[in-house]
Amino acid sequence: MRIGFVVNDIYTEKMEFTTIRLALAAHNRGHESWLIGTGDLAFDPDDCVRARARKASKATYKATATYLEDLRGPKGIAERISVDDLDVLMLRNDPAEDQGRRAWAQTAGVVFGRVALRHGVIVLNDPNGLAQAINKMYFQLFPEEVRPRTLITRERQDIKAFAQEVGDIVVKPLQGSGGTGVFLVRQNDLGNLNQMVESISRDGYIVAQEYLPAAAEGDMRLFMMNGAPLRHRGKYAAFRRLRSGDDIRSNIHAGGKKAEAAVDEHALRIAEIVRPKLVEDGMFLVGLDIVGDKLMEINVFSPGGLGSAQKFEGVTFSPAVIAAMERKVQYMSFYRRNFNNVDMATL
Repeated sequence: MRIGFVVNDIYTEKMEFTTIRLALAAHNRGHESWLIGTGDLAFDPDDCVRARARKASKATYKATATYLEDLRGPKGIAERISVDDLDVLMLRNDPAEDQGRRAWAQTAGVVFGRVALRHGVIVLNDPNGLAQAINKMYFQLFPEEVRPRTLITRERQDIKAFAQEVGDIVVKPLQGSGGTGVFLVRQNDLGNLNQMVESISRDGYIVAQEYLPAAAEGDMRLFMMNGAPLRHRGKYAAFRRLRSGDDIRSNIHAGGKKAEAAVDEHALRIAEIVRPKLVEDGMFLVGLDIVGDKLMEINVFSPGGLGSAQKFEGVTFSPAVIAAMERKVQYMSFYRRNFNNVDMATL
């Protein structure tokens, strides 16, 4: 199997990233595992998609650190490859990381991934599904049974009225990730709301969401694969993220801590409710962020934390993800690469 992993930039990847774990798992299973930056893609005059890509040179590696070091260093293999000849193109770049200076790179994976579909490359997650999910508005397309009450606007008076109606709220930018620009607004302290709204609205629309008291205990990241909770050797790929001190954010980038998760009936019910739309949109690998019996966020671009799930569950989940890709490639060989990508993405 020839597989390409599209990332924001090969040289900003870290050894603990989920993408590197997946790339190494594919490499150690004997596959060609290429890393491609969003700025390394090209559409050539012969109507083919090509890319400057890198792969590691040794047959196997025991650790992600040495694998990534070899891949990026002089021992690594650098080639201009034909993306159209790959079996799988996995889009793992995070558009939120490219806001501002690299805004041109935000949709690069989606744009080139769409073209690669023409030649039967399996693109995961489906690029047309990802195009719908470019910001947090995508979250509002899921059933209201699993979502907190939400308002999306740029009008501070609307947000103030919403807070007076529902109580404590969380405000955050419509575009972004990693806990950046997230604030808790208490109903009895609306005096600071104007300043928060002014700060967030500089970058666009604002999401105002009812605050869930269960968030004080952090949230749970549950991985979904092929539209179902990712489970390997009897263990769910999941972990908890706990707050650090008084910070309302449990994101690891924002200082949150990790802990073992208990995947209960509430989490499985949420997974079952969101399953039809994930399948409809061709979302192969997804991270659900769950608080109590509600879904706080759906991560479809580059959900991270497989290593954390491995740490607490004692199971290496990356090979299970690669094995699922292998099955898809086998299916496509039976059908001469002639199969709907959305269907194949979650088959």
